[in-house]
Amino acid sequence: MEFTHLFFLLVIVTVFIFILWRKNVVFPVMLGTFLLAFFFYTDLALLDRLISSAQAVFLAFLNAGVELFDIMLVITLMVAMLQAMRAIGAAELMFSPLKKLMVNPTTAFFVLGVTMYIASLFFWPTPAIALVGTVLIPIAVKAGLPAIGAAVAVNLFGHGMALSGDLVVQGAGRLTAAAAGLDISEILPYTALFSLVVGLIAITVAFFSIKRGMKKGKWVADETVLDTQDSSDTHQSHPKTSKSMAIFVPLMLLAIVGLMLYRAIFQPEAAIQGQDATALLGGTAVLLMMVTTFVKSGVQGMSNVVEYLKEGFFFSLKIFAPIIPLAGFFFLGHPEHAEAVLGEGAPGFLFELGETFAQYIDGNPIMLVIGLVIISILAGLDGAGFSGLPLVGSLSAALGQAVGVDVAILAALGQVVTIFVGGGTLAVWAFGVAADAGIAGVKPAELVRQNLIPVLIGIVCASILAILLL
Repeated sequence: MEFTHLFFLLVIVTVFIFILWRKNVVFPVMLGTFLLAFFFYTDLALLDRLISSAQAVFLAFLNAGVELFDIMLVITLMVAMLQAMRAIGAAELMFSPLKKLMVNPTTAFFVLGVTMYIASLFFWPTPAIALVGTVLIPIAVKAGLPAIGAAVAVNLFGHGMALSGDLVVQGAGRLTAAAAGLDISEILPYTALFSLVVGLIAITVAFFSIKRGMKKGKWVADETVLDTQDSSDTHQSHPKTSKSMAIFVPLMLLAIVGLMLYRAIFQPEAAIQGQDATALLGGTAVLLMMVTTFVKSGVQGMSNVVEYLKEGFFFSLKIFAPIIPLAGFFFLGHPEHAEAVLGEGAPGFLFELGETFAQYIDGNPIMLVIGLVIISILAGLDGAGFSGLPLVGSLSAALGQAVGVDVAILAALGQVVTIFVGGGTLAVWAFGVAADAGIAGVKPAELVRQNLIPVLIGIVCASILAILLL
């Protein structure tokens, strides 16, 4: 094992230490990329080593950006479409019929959660909570569900189950698959399976815990949430165009998902998967944004499209700005990405480390899964969720190939665990927890306490399933 491999491992350990200290990991990763390249180019003169190392940092960013841009773009376009719908009041109207279903705490919990899940699949949880939460949480509280119950519902369904599987936008899966050297279609069935296992088990345990707390009188209605009911409930006469778009847009999106599922099952040779699915979803979002804008303002409103796109890009860049440098470094663990950045002959640092460590695992799937889950939990503790995926994907490929097990199963499990922890259910400082708790009017720490045991039980069950599948 060469010094560069040990240095790559040192940077990974440093990342974990920073995560445990709740410090930002971007700076050590960028410095690590520069120093890794500097130690790799030993055959160059000092000045040339410095020049090549600086170039390697940029190339690592560029390599990661190229790999991730389609994900960033489709998120941009979905958010832009949502902004266009908000401008005409159609976004809120999409969920207004659900008010009639929320008649008691149980129906309020599951209607709120399922709505958040569906909205998160198409719009992602963060923009979805701003819409679903502000419209439906006051109604759920009025139906008798405590505010903490509403927060748990939107959090576990949205920032947990929906985001970890990411079955429609497929941003998480593309990031994990790229780091693992796989195609998105190889891990998507497993991410769907593990996200549902962890999610449904966690949701079930959390629901009965909340019901038990309600019987004991642990929570009372949050009057500040109830007060927002007036503003949420005063949907005066909306233009017919708003109502039409509130029906047309979700029908179009559901039709696309239905087409994807139909072809995947009945016409696998013409299946729309991976980048093709991303392209179809993104292109449809553009067309729906244009139609919505034209319906609202006609030709005069065409300039609004630029503003919606700006808002979409701003949201996407805010998410991916810390991920690009992290992915740039961890992608170097894969041989193809390492050669793209450092030049021909560069090793896959993490892959070769995995081969070295694999002899200690000795093909034992139990130890492999336990080790991966622990690393995934640590990787998610930064509170970003996605920033740990390059590490988890690369490590899954390195260990899985060395031991000779299905890399897709490991990568999918690592993705689901990382996002459940860091995407916003178990990290108090995660944006998902802060957003969901804030809109529900509860403390983030209280939300995490309610999630902790249910999510850990779900992760244990998914880990056992992964061991059986291996």
